Amino acid sequence: MMTQSNPTLLVDVQKVFKRFIVGETEVTILKGISFQVHRGEFVMIVGPSGNGKSTLLNMVTGVDHPSDGKVIVGGEDIHLMSANDQSLWRGKNVGIVFQFFQMMPSLTLLNNVLLPMELANAYDRQTRRERAEHLLERVGLSEQRHKLPSMVSGGQAQRAAIARAIANEPPLLIADEPTGNLDPTSANIVFELFEQLVKEGTTIMMVTHDKELAAKVPRKIEIVEGNITRDTAVTS
Repeated sequence: MMTQSNPTLLVDVQKVFKRFIVGETEVTILKGISFQVHRGEFVMIVGPSGNGKSTLLNMVTGVDHPSDGKVIVGGEDIHLMSANDQSLWRGKNVGIVFQFFQMMPSLTLLNNVLLPMELANAYDRQTRRERAEHLLERVGLSEQRHKLPSMVSGGQAQRAAIARAIANEPPLLIADEPTGNLDPTSANIVFELFEQLVKEGTTIMMVTHDKELAAKVPRKIEIVEGNITRDTAVTS
């Protein structure tokens, strides 16, 4: 269901609550937060651990559902979709980069990048192959393309994961602590890739605890105890 007409608005989080039951106690991890992200923005989600940052990203991707409120992405109220439609939507509209890469261990880097295109039935077979090889070349892994994820470094695996995440040219890239398991040099390489993608029009929402990287991005949304305590797009 299309719910918005502003063509520059990509993510619209509207009074979102998230509650969990822990034993016999109800815990509210997000307390009615609202914000908007426009196309081409690079937004850092920051704050202490256990305050709902990853939960928020999971709701933007449709993996998790709000207890109350709405999450509108690209004009779609994604939580009104069936599970099958949501999966198809996610494959075409959202790329996801995880802290621990989550590459398919039995597939080469090339086949890992091919996989999302095959699952979404995007492009023809020849174009998929050419695109996968181009993306791995772009992230500096052309010579590693036939290796398994276990045969490359953590930084290389994360770069391959980025190539996989953008294989279907999604307008939105979600990154949950993508540099948290990397050495500083590899973290900077990954961050520079993100900056390049933003310059090309990709919207990125990234959770990080790395203060140096967060300082490089103009917009930061800080979540503390389930509330947005700072949004530099609003307060700056």
